[in-house]
Amino acid sequence: MSFDIVIVGAGPAGLCFARSLAGSGLRIALVEGQEEEVLITPPDDGREIAITHHSQRLLRELGLWARLHEDEVGCLRDAIVLDGNDRDGLIFRHDEMGKAQLGWLLSNHAIRRAAYAEVMTLPEVERITGARVSAVCTGSDGTQVSLENGEILHAQLVVAADSRFSATRRAMGIAASMHDFGKTMLVLRMQHDVPHEQVAWEWFGIGQTLALLPLHDPHTSSVVLTLPPPMMRTLLALDDAALAAAMAERFQQRLGAMRVSGPRCAYPLVGVYAKRFVAERFALIGDAAVGMHPVTAHGFNFGLLGQATLAREVRAAKAAGQPIWSPSVLQRYERRHRLATRPLYLATDLLAGLYTDDRRPARVVRKLALGAGARLRPFKRMVMAGLTAEASGLPMPFRQPGARNPR
Repeated sequence: MSFDIVIVGAGPAGLCFARSLAGSGLRIALVEGQEEEVLITPPDDGREIAITHHSQRLLRELGLWARLHEDEVGCLRDAIVLDGNDRDGLIFRHDEMGKAQLGWLLSNHAIRRAAYAEVMTLPEVERITGARVSAVCTGSDGTQVSLENGEILHAQLVVAADSRFSATRRAMGIAASMHDFGKTMLVLRMQHDVPHEQVAWEWFGIGQTLALLPLHDPHTSSVVLTLPPPMMRTLLALDDAALAAAMAERFQQRLGAMRVSGPRCAYPLVGVYAKRFVAERFALIGDAAVGMHPVTAHGFNFGLLGQATLAREVRAAKAAGQPIWSPSVLQRYERRHRLATRPLYLATDLLAGLYTDDRRPARVVRKLALGAGARLRPFKRMVMAGLTAEASGLPMPFRQPGARNPR
């Protein structure tokens, strides 16, 4: 049971990291608590993931995009931000960036299914499913991962991708900043009479936050509602007909009649940022490193970016005959991923705080901010560059290893 790398967690980030190392000559163990049949056909968890242009290119390179079904890919053409009872709001149009669309929307379970199908084809990856990690020890002579079933895995490097509440991160003594927003997020697929026209909504109302994510069908969207937990419990107690009527009312009938067409999935709203991304022979990727508030839709994109950055460093070290676990390799990954994620993580926290504050001064400030944003073209282009991942800071980790970053 000796490997070059042990990956803990077979979520999208862990799976993509294993796929990114295909053909590198490294032997990999992928450890996951769920059974394999669940990974082969993941349940629908309601979540739709916004994909940037850069992430879409990565998914193509990894072979995942070709495994997606046509009806699992939605077009994100434009986006609009609304505040209060606004009708127009701040609109981000695809043609202002010279692109056919701002991005895509993919079902999370479809991404997981495609990623696991790719990993199943890799002979260098040993899949250990239905197994949980009980302890992790790292030292100068290697690492040891103990499983609850008594098995012990030895490796040169351990990579944790086991969610924003990572038990492996905690076992390694790595602290994380957690921001519990005290809200519950409901994700629900719904049909509606008025077509979405491939436009995503972010609507900051009084006492609630709404989002509309356009899916493949012009009359079906993923609806995201954020409320305090007591109010959410009351809403979830309704039957489908009553819930559909309540959601239509929350959208002020702007989408006409609405009907429930998917599972109700509720999640606590918690942002996480690890104090460190690496330790001795150890690295964090995905939500275990950075768990974003969904308001800026960059959670999966950062996870995909981080695994690609680490895989690039590991492959370069392997090709150069250097230890894949050396501090210099891991520190380069940490530095680049922190540069790519920290500013937006902090900005997202500030944005979420401002736009969920119902006090009058905050409402005045955000109304002024949206008005100024609508008038300032450079600001809109900067935001859209972030949405499409064309901002200069995001591709930086994909520079050739050793290349100097411009000041």
